[in-house]
Amino acid sequence: MSSSSRDPRFDILFEPVQIGPVRTKNRFYQVPHCNGMGHGKPATLAAMRGVKAEGGWGVICTEEIEISPFSEIAPHFEGRLWDERDMPALQLMTDACHEHDALAGAEIFFNGYATPNRYSREIPMAPSHLPVRATDPIQARTMDKTDIKNVRRWHRNAALRARDVGFDLVYVYAGHDLGMPLHFLSRLTNRRTDEYGGSLENRVRLLRELIEDTKDAVGDRCGVVVRLAVDQLLGPMGVTSENEGSDAIAMLAELPDLWDVNIADWSNDSQTARFSQEGYQERYIAHVKKLTTKPVVGVGRYTSPDAMVSVIKRGVMDLIGAARPSIADPFLPNKIEQGRFDEIRECIGCNICVTGDNLSVPIRCTQNPTMGEEWRRGWHPERIAKAASQDTVLVVGAGPAGLEVARALGQRGYEVALADANTKPGGRLLNDASLPGLSTWMRVADYRLQQLQKMSNVNLYLDSELSADEVLAFGFNRVFLATGSTWRRDGLGRQHQAPVLDANLANVFTPDDVFAGAALPSPVLIYDDDHYYMAGALAERLRKQGLEVHLVTPSVKVSEFTEMTMEQFRIHSGLLKMGVQIQTNTALIGAAVIGGGLLVELAHTYSDARSHLECGSLLMVTMRDPKDALFNALQSQQGQWQAKGVKSIQLLGDAYAPGSVAAAVYAGHRAARELDAPELPLDSVPFRREMIALEGD
Repeated sequence: MSSSSRDPRFDILFEPVQIGPVRTKNRFYQVPHCNGMGHGKPATLAAMRGVKAEGGWGVICTEEIEISPFSEIAPHFEGRLWDERDMPALQLMTDACHEHDALAGAEIFFNGYATPNRYSREIPMAPSHLPVRATDPIQARTMDKTDIKNVRRWHRNAALRARDVGFDLVYVYAGHDLGMPLHFLSRLTNRRTDEYGGSLENRVRLLRELIEDTKDAVGDRCGVVVRLAVDQLLGPMGVTSENEGSDAIAMLAELPDLWDVNIADWSNDSQTARFSQEGYQERYIAHVKKLTTKPVVGVGRYTSPDAMVSVIKRGVMDLIGAARPSIADPFLPNKIEQGRFDEIRECIGCNICVTGDNLSVPIRCTQNPTMGEEWRRGWHPERIAKAASQDTVLVVGAGPAGLEVARALGQRGYEVALADANTKPGGRLLNDASLPGLSTWMRVADYRLQQLQKMSNVNLYLDSELSADEVLAFGFNRVFLATGSTWRRDGLGRQHQAPVLDANLANVFTPDDVFAGAALPSPVLIYDDDHYYMAGALAERLRKQGLEVHLVTPSVKVSEFTEMTMEQFRIHSGLLKMGVQIQTNTALIGAAVIGGGLLVELAHTYSDARSHLECGSLLMVTMRDPKDALFNALQSQQGQWQAKGVKSIQLLGDAYAPGSVAAAVYAGHRAARELDAPELPLDSVPFRREMIALEGD
């Protein structure tokens, strides 16, 4: 569909916007986002950004780019522009963006006390003495005037390098409670009494100077963007959108070429769908356009084209900022322009993407299994090799892995039958999406089902539980078993490598029982040795049903892995506010039936001090077993495969090794890509690696 036949309702999204000396081709703006690649994997990074440019994003920005070893963020892989040797790596990205007529933006930064400088071992700096924003036993020292001049010089030099490698936009970063200009702006971190402290005019001085320096250095060629957290969500103690956040913008209103506004810290800016809706930042940023004539970009996990049009027409912003929606679907702009709305992979707001950066590994995405694999595996989110044979395919299980392998194989052109024992497709997603705040997770199934319905070569069969004999009788050449997993009820898990309960003990339940409609006698003791979302979400669900709930975990905090998805604090504090009684650092040792309930024995994980708790029911959230009985039965009949025309049978997703929904989708996609591909030698690495070239001093 050409732009002339584009739905006119969305024409406004494809209008150009002038940003200083440069002009965007549309209003789609991929704001800076981290990715676990940075200076360590520049080719991987450039390919990822280049695919977004190909997908129609008018502006593609980097992650944070370090400008000096005095503010580096190891072990995290961010960008780097310490000196000229860092320039070629970043030019890979600008070239990839320009190939598709997208502008490239560089978010250069100096993060002060937010960076403990673990690699460089330089002492961090701050407006005033402060411990660093990490658990490292390090304090940042107060900056003197020479330090401020040095930061300004480093920033200017980095801006010039960014210009010279082809960036069209250069940032002055004061966001996320990370950028040093915000530390000067906020009373919480600025206790100075000189011309950089005290009044708001003084506290905004460094931000003003950095904007002016950057404009002077590169403003003739590059648009200068200020990224400012207009609200720290700390009330009057911090910067607020009603007061000093707005006042600071008013003071500097016409200095930059673009305002990129959000809220702090990162966990607030990138809230999961469990705690926020699409457009949730609007209440904090809606007033900014009234303070400046310069264009404004903001974020809010926008996936709906109608919502995008609305914020433009209502004067909330001029450009649709996105990080996570651009990860879930790099081709979002093109699909809107071409009217392919049902092909949009909508972000589910799970923050699996964030775990990549937090764990210093390449980014991944639940919805988009090709994210981070564009260079190293050569995967493209919209293109896949055509079928290499006439083999027919049977997929058993319509959960995330089964749906994805069926969708991708259908896209390749294979004849596929997808069977599921349930009356509804979705597998584990049917359960997960029923939990409080997780309804968006059903988008993983919905997107794939929409694509399958358009494929005449794929047939879906529900309410179809298959035996091994039936699988063989159908004579499909390739069989993929994505039959899922079941939760254990005996306590086997991370804390205990052997069972601690009799699996047949009365009033002991698993999440599977809850989803099946079991009535749990109150009070309920939830034992969490899984440490992701399940136990906390079940506690919330049961508490809302009026049950007394105790949550016990051997971890130091509830749902500990959700630290990586930046929602642990909200989960833990929310459960406390709801009246859930929480015991951390506590292991379950055993349980015995007493009366109509259970007496549970507990032990402190450090002291081994014992205690007991009476409950009506015990809900075990520990580990899952693969549902591989069908696979094992088929393996026992392997002698019949050839006669039945069966070439291979493969387990996928949770049926192979239980994990996250993202891992299941990835497993399904990889299996589809590798079907009929040449078999790699056993000792070969199955993806490309970026090797560091040795250099002299």
